[in-house]
Amino acid sequence: MVDISIGNNIINGLAVIIFLTTFVIVAHTRLHPWVNTYAIQSLALGLLGAAVAYFTNSPHIYLVAALTIVIKAFVIPRFLEYTMNRINVNKEVEMMLNVPASLLVAGGLAIISYFITEPIIAHGSAITKNCLAISIAVVLIGFFIMISRRKAITQIMGLMVMENGLFLAAISTSYGMPLIVELGVFFDILVGVLIMGIFAFQINRTFDTVDTGILRRLRD
Repeated sequence: MVDISIGNNIINGLAVIIFLTTFVIVAHTRLHPWVNTYAIQSLALGLLGAAVAYFTNSPHIYLVAALTIVIKAFVIPRFLEYTMNRINVNKEVEMMLNVPASLLVAGGLAIISYFITEPIIAHGSAITKNCLAISIAVVLIGFFIMISRRKAITQIMGLMVMENGLFLAAISTSYGMPLIVELGVFFDILVGVLIMGIFAFQINRTFDTVDTGILRRLRD
């Protein structure tokens, strides 16, 4: 017989790892650790999906969990590293806010997420109910990463963090979307990252920079 309390601890522990890696991404000022941390976050997300599949008897989530690990934890990080090496992007992340201020904003977004979801969590009975607040926090922090970073490649990373949060929300609220929808989403994500990487390469080759702050001046 499956011990639900053990499943609860495993799922909550993996959700905490996802949450903490989001803060690590916010705190990092170098690009390669960003990519490695994103890979760790995606690996934890895939393992969480496998745990949900096992403890809720939802076998279709196993395939999604496997795709998450292969695509998000290995394929996409390797492609991002390849893109960064090709465009010779600076290793330092240029931020509109310094690290302490960024962490304060991320912490505030996490608190807001908790207060938004607290009534739902209090009356919920699902094994993944505690993941809902974390998923919303990851989405909001991912959006904050997008708007507070100047490099196009780091804005791509913010988008990927947001997508991890949305995937966690889908698992925590309904134990995943229909399989065909999830496979379509994975394909869209992979193609989207490839296209954004190509755009970043072309922008760097044309303007010798991927700093979106400088590129905005072109509209004048």
